[in-house]
Amino acid sequence: MPVLRPGFPRPRPLAVLVTALLAALSLALPLGTAQAATHPARGSAHMGMGVLAHDGGGGAPAPALVTQTEGVDVSNYQGNVAWTTLWNSGVRWAYTKATEGTYYTNPSFAQQYNGSYNVGMIRGAYHFATPDTTSGATQANYFVDHGGGWSRDGKTLPGVLDIEWDPYGAACYGKSASGMVSWIADFLNTYKSRTGRDAVIYTATSWWTQCTGNYGGFAAANPLWIARYASDPGTLPAGWSYYTMWQYTSSGPTVGDHDRFNGALDRVQALANG
Repeated sequence: MPVLRPGFPRPRPLAVLVTALLAALSLALPLGTAQAATHPARGSAHMGMGVLAHDGGGGAPAPALVTQTEGVDVSNYQGNVAWTTLWNSGVRWAYTKATEGTYYTNPSFAQQYNGSYNVGMIRGAYHFATPDTTSGATQANYFVDHGGGWSRDGKTLPGVLDIEWDPYGAACYGKSASGMVSWIADFLNTYKSRTGRDAVIYTATSWWTQCTGNYGGFAAANPLWIARYASDPGTLPAGWSYYTMWQYTSSGPTVGDHDRFNGALDRVQALANG
């Protein structure tokens, strides 16, 4: 055993030295690096990203009581989509992520949006909202300018406002219920003024209740796309007595996110035509 000289520091255990070194390194990391460990990269959000984490899930969907039409929603996460395979499996409509905030456009948008159209599907575009970054009007204009427009060609569905849990921070983007309602109204009003169409609202009842105070004022004009991974869509947000679309799973074949349109194909066409 080594003899310690007077005034010479006692050797520190290896575990203590390693802990001290790791702590020093963590302090030296830039803030963005530390945040990246807990939050996904900006732009990577997609429809239903928070549903499993915040709203639960499980259970196969119950048999439809009325005729429903199968659809899918995709983002850059899916990359180059096998649209022919989806068509052959019975999928007849699709939504593609076009934008997020005012800082992101989907690099796979052209392949996905045009690819679904080319195999015969009725398709549309959606915008992932980030109410903490810019105003609703600013984001609606960005969406329309980058793929979210509408034309009366019988194959283009109105744009969708995807409003759900913030994957980068607090669930409600730091807004009060009244502030969130105002932001959403700003987006919807601007979208309609640009396209002549009322946008579809995609959301989950639990998020809508928490972050808008279960506001019912949009139901008269804006179709509801409800997110719930369960055997049925459950209780709907205030004001809506029925859903137009239901995202019922994130683990479907070919493409994970599968949806049901609440009606036969002619009702999908009716929504496309306005």
